[in-house]
Amino acid sequence: MPEWPEMENYRRLLGGLIVGKRITGTEVTREKSINLAPERFDKLLVGQSIRRVDRRAKHLLFELESGETLVLHLMLGGIICYGTLQEKPDRTVQVQISFGDRNLYLIGLRLGYLHVIPPEHLAETFAKLGPDPFDPRLTQGVFDELLAQRRGTLKSNLVDQSFLAGIGNCYSDEICFDAALLPERKPASLSREETVRLFHSMRRVLDEATSFGGYMELPLYPGDRLTGGFDSRCRVYDREGESCVRCGTAIERRGVSSKKSFCCPGCQG
Repeated sequence: MPEWPEMENYRRLLGGLIVGKRITGTEVTREKSINLAPERFDKLLVGQSIRRVDRRAKHLLFELESGETLVLHLMLGGIICYGTLQEKPDRTVQVQISFGDRNLYLIGLRLGYLHVIPPEHLAETFAKLGPDPFDPRLTQGVFDELLAQRRGTLKSNLVDQSFLAGIGNCYSDEICFDAALLPERKPASLSREETVRLFHSMRRVLDEATSFGGYMELPLYPGDRLTGGFDSRCRVYDREGESCVRCGTAIERRGVSSKKSFCCPGCQG
């Protein structure tokens, strides 16, 4: 599932591709992916231009000049591609938004969605989300206070969107590895020095992953050499049996809080 770095990478790249461009058409092949009838969806979008592309947690927000916002959540298996009809990947497209001869292809939205949200309901849409990992109000002290209130494991808390917004299975493991902490550790067991490590690892890992384009497998557009660059840089996620880059111990896959998790038993404690 796309997480914070993947969606932030999309946000940055799409800003230079579609902001200011006028929507010339839409095509919906899966009505459950949108929250309006396709005819109404098309009528609302065609003729509008994208004022800005924003992100909240794992959501992309496309602000229309009408004031309404398209909220995209890719969920499991969702990807985005942008290009001409000839450049469209050989994948099933659930929603297509056209900008002249270029199209934004939303692929794999079997669980995901693209909803039109009026401005008065936008805050309500994200009301249950926790703070963004890079929110300037999320200081070390605030992070420590929030973490001290949590039960469960580090794994279950890092992926809990009401605690921190945007982290999922991959980066929760990568953050724990960077902080040299096992994902099954309980927040109450952490020392002050360990919570400091965790806080800085969270931001360091997400920043590095974003700078390398996240781990998505398909480029956003032809010639995109950034998207997916972090996949080969994952230290533990999906690396079961490989040697740890830090100590050489074999990476293990474990079940933590009913989720698959990868860690190094040699240097994570």
